[in-house]
Amino acid sequence: MVSIPTRTLHEIAEEVWVWLQPGGESGVSNAGVIADDDGLTVIDTLMVRSQWEPFAAAVEKLGRPVRRLVLTHAHVDHVGGTRAFPMASVIGSQQTSELLDGEMPVAAYKSFMPAFTKEFDELAELGTRPVTHLVTDVAELTPRIEVLPATGHTEGDVMALVADVDVLFAGDLCFFGVTPLAFQGNCKTWADVLDAVADLAETIVPGHGPIGGEAEVRELQQYLRYCVAGSIPPGPWDSWPEREPRDTINIERAQLLAQGRDEIPPAMLRALGA
Repeated sequence: MVSIPTRTLHEIAEEVWVWLQPGGESGVSNAGVIADDDGLTVIDTLMVRSQWEPFAAAVEKLGRPVRRLVLTHAHVDHVGGTRAFPMASVIGSQQTSELLDGEMPVAAYKSFMPAFTKEFDELAELGTRPVTHLVTDVAELTPRIEVLPATGHTEGDVMALVADVDVLFAGDLCFFGVTPLAFQGNCKTWADVLDAVADLAETIVPGHGPIGGEAEVRELQQYLRYCVAGSIPPGPWDSWPEREPRDTINIERAQLLAQGRDEIPPAMLRALGA
């Protein structure tokens, strides 16, 4: 994994920047910015004001208009800051569009991420922007950016590939050095999809954790396969934060899907205060 500064806009390739947040635990995700001749594309928008406000300020200092937001999926830690970029088109999957159009489950957010309780009240009042353009297939978004729909972490994942500099923004299809969360995902499908992800670019920006590449993808893939098997032996994941309740959530989800039950795992429902 590559060590770069956090909470700052850092250029990792020609006119491609990342904004990494340290830790990568619940509510702490990454974002990115890509420049084209017509302006900027922002990849994900973080969650609450204390996160998205400094990010948006750093993007503004680039001195170019933000034309597009690409949302990698609908989880609040990636979409909460959409209103920081009011003039940009909002690009996401059908699932992301449907979830953003629904009521925000603020009580569940507070239960699962209590550190942000006060800021969730403001977020509920502000709301998020709806998706304006759907990603339904692989498409060239700009001369530099290709959007790639996928599934695994959710049914509506979207990645952004910047092929000219060999960089992939993978969203939550990649957690590096951080325990993944599959309460809406399919660990088996997710692990299989990572074979393709590993081949897409040399530099991969995950939804959570530091920048990595194929080695980190393979570690995540092995962890997910152990979740499907129902038991996780010692391994590189021993140092990952939030092993519990995430190990239990992920294993329960895999077991439910194996039984043909597309349901939220009991351990996740408890974490949400249900």
